[in-house]
Amino acid sequence: MKKQKKNFMMLTAVLIGLLLLVAVAGCAPAQEEAASGEDEKTEVKIGTVGPLTGEAAAYGTNVLRGIEIAVEEANASGELGDITLKLISEDTGGDWSAAANAFSKLIDVDGVDVIIGAVLSSETAAGGPIVMEAGVPTISPSSTAVDLTKDNPYLFRNCLSDEVQAVQLAEYAVTELGLSKFAIFYTNNDYGKSLKDAFEAKASELAEVVAVEVFMDKDENFKSQLTSIKEKGPDCLYIAGYYTEAAKIAQQAKELGMDIQLLGADGLCNAVLLEIGGDAVEGIYATSGFYPDDPTAAVQNFVTAYTDKYGEEPDMFAAQAYDAARIVIEAIKSKGATSEAIREGIAATKDFPGITGKTSIDEEGDTIKDVLILKVEGGKFIRIR
Repeated sequence: MKKQKKNFMMLTAVLIGLLLLVAVAGCAPAQEEAASGEDEKTEVKIGTVGPLTGEAAAYGTNVLRGIEIAVEEANASGELGDITLKLISEDTGGDWSAAANAFSKLIDVDGVDVIIGAVLSSETAAGGPIVMEAGVPTISPSSTAVDLTKDNPYLFRNCLSDEVQAVQLAEYAVTELGLSKFAIFYTNNDYGKSLKDAFEAKASELAEVVAVEVFMDKDENFKSQLTSIKEKGPDCLYIAGYYTEAAKIAQQAKELGMDIQLLGADGLCNAVLLEIGGDAVEGIYATSGFYPDDPTAAVQNFVTAYTDKYGEEPDMFAAQAYDAARIVIEAIKSKGATSEAIREGIAATKDFPGITGKTSIDEEGDTIKDVLILKVEGGKFIRIR
């Protein structure tokens, strides 16, 4: 009896062991499938943040279009293998608080893997802490405020800072144009203040700043400030603002009989400046990150694709957005499709051959590239340097 009981217990133990082995074997493929499924991601969600309505809509619209061209090319070419890129866009109307909400929605609701944006510096500043906390890499194609990406390992940009472009234009104005008495007219926002500070510091070092005046976004009448500037007798007026106000400032300066050289930053580089300003904007010099008449094949291929799709020539904002998207695509190809892998890929960008010039990302997430200087001649922008 004892022997039978012993044999029964041994048989039970063997059966239990076999059942455990079967259970483990059955679970293993599922675990492996789950792990490989994470590695074999087939869709990467790219969020975009920027103004598609409001005063700055031309910037945001062109940024989105540039991204769309890059994403469509990548999906059509199959260069990412089984991975498909999906765009999810949020309109901020140019408002920083709306931008903060847009960043949060893209991350918490849409589950994006990477964000290209925002467009305006105030928008990107609002989103910076959000993307850092969430661990979602973000690259802005057009936010230029000084130190914007500093101390945030998840925030990058591939455009020139206000400081770099303002300093180089001040140097060019003195050494190449022979100007010596500067007036500065800036918009009262982060972009305008940043440009004003950098330009004023460099111009004061190289020559003389005789007047500094301020205006507000959406202002229509600038004659009071321009009259004050005219009384100081400058030979140059640096406009630190955007194309709409800059065009009206140029018109009203002409009406006041001001014989003065106009300068500006990349906020002026839009066809709307030419449409609104007409003859008054002839001769303006402005810093830029893109020149659409560059004869290189990569630039002309982009210009052709953009023009065919949207019926107009791309501007700097569209081009820089295209490059930002291409930097993200290269990061996916080199490092992987997870948010952290994309972040590592963007941070490692060096000598990327973009249509806006050879681009590298430094240790603070800022961009290293050359500054272009354009001039309005014959109703269009031409490259001077």
